[in-house]
Amino acid sequence: MDVDVLRSFVESVTGPGFEYVEARFHSRGFTQLFFINGVLAGAHTGVDLGVSFRVLYNGGLGFSATSDVTREGLRDALSRAVSSARASSLRVKSRISMSPARLGSASYRVLEVRPLDGLSVEDKIREVQERVKGLDAPRDPVRLTSYTVVYNEVVERKLVVTSDGGLVESVIPRVSVTYNLSATTGDRRANRWNMVAGSGGFELVERLRFDSEMRGDVESLYVNLVKAGSPPRGRMDVILSPEIVGLSVHESIGHPSEADRILGREAAQAGLSYRRGYKDPIIGSPHVTVYDDPTIPDSYGFYLYDDEGVPARRRVLIDRGRLGELLHNRETASVYGVESNASARATDYRSEPIVRMANTYMAPGDYRFEELLEGVKEGVYIRKYMEWNIDDYRWVARYVGLEAYMVRNGRLEEPVRDVVLEINTRDYYSSIDAVGRDLEFSAGTCGKGEPSQPMPVWMGGPHVRLRGVVVG
Repeated sequence: MDVDVLRSFVESVTGPGFEYVEARFHSRGFTQLFFINGVLAGAHTGVDLGVSFRVLYNGGLGFSATSDVTREGLRDALSRAVSSARASSLRVKSRISMSPARLGSASYRVLEVRPLDGLSVEDKIREVQERVKGLDAPRDPVRLTSYTVVYNEVVERKLVVTSDGGLVESVIPRVSVTYNLSATTGDRRANRWNMVAGSGGFELVERLRFDSEMRGDVESLYVNLVKAGSPPRGRMDVILSPEIVGLSVHESIGHPSEADRILGREAAQAGLSYRRGYKDPIIGSPHVTVYDDPTIPDSYGFYLYDDEGVPARRRVLIDRGRLGELLHNRETASVYGVESNASARATDYRSEPIVRMANTYMAPGDYRFEELLEGVKEGVYIRKYMEWNIDDYRWVARYVGLEAYMVRNGRLEEPVRDVVLEINTRDYYSSIDAVGRDLEFSAGTCGKGEPSQPMPVWMGGPHVRLRGVVVG
């Protein structure tokens, strides 16, 4: 898409009442390979592209999108956005505005060591199959009943032009491998879902070591089904792995910090946020700091400018136990009287930019894992989870361990299965008395919006120790 073409359409909307115009070209070239028990079951490639317009007129916001990127198609889409904005301005209860922002004028791309377009689909199929070969080798008494693997690549190209000076071009390739393992001993069953992902080229297939992750998860299923005993019950100390810490911060502080959710936009689809009425600035112990940072190199949620042209930066969601900033796009920033912190993202050209997370993680501390163990007289270490859920306000969460171990007198002891940690957000963060020095990330696809907008994210953290929480 030519920059001058989009700019000319943006500049064509003038006159009294017009406050903001935005055009976004958004292309997603994709390849998806689906395997069942190591056998290719489906392959899909294609390109999905189009242009969207947003127009703000007298406090009413109009949106329109089209896959017809001819001048005639763009003219028609822009006309529909203008008409929608005019109609909205007559009915809007609270005027919409865009906060002032320092907008980017930039072009950037993520470099690929092994370019995705440099390999054939057949080459990619062979490499994935080679890495999972022998995964289902029998190990009595456990049998891997089935396993699925989905290889997915997306090359995302964007051009954002705004009427107040924003102009950003970007190319971000992303690769992910998602898998699900189901195992049984005949009497008991367990399964494990996992995802590894990042931004870059086909080199990520090797760098992310998804085959090693899968084999490690097969071992975890074996431990759960064969070696593990009954779970402990009662109040005790708990050590959580980076995998569970990352999931917990995504769900219990990332989503609640989305400003549009606090304002009620997500109420019908995904609930509200405890931050809407939470008066106490303290949410946890001084050991807890949580960031959301789109600028981490190679990350799955990577970007340098958001879909409104605002430069990305690290956002502080919890600062040493105190609630920090909210995640904003320009619309919600205007409501709160602050500047946008570049949280506007859209999943494709059909979707409007809404407030989203990127890479959410708890900051590491000073403790080695062995030091976390040393302080535990009797407790449990939860290494991997099998399932989780959280309420609509993101206040009460439940995590069920797939692989966990008893801790006695500072030592890891026998494995236990199906350990449940159910805890509210304040008690969770307040119970943390020590934070590990390690930092690991897990990948995910975050769901939000109506229609749904799946979004690539990372979730991470170190090992942490919780004192005196109830498990069952």
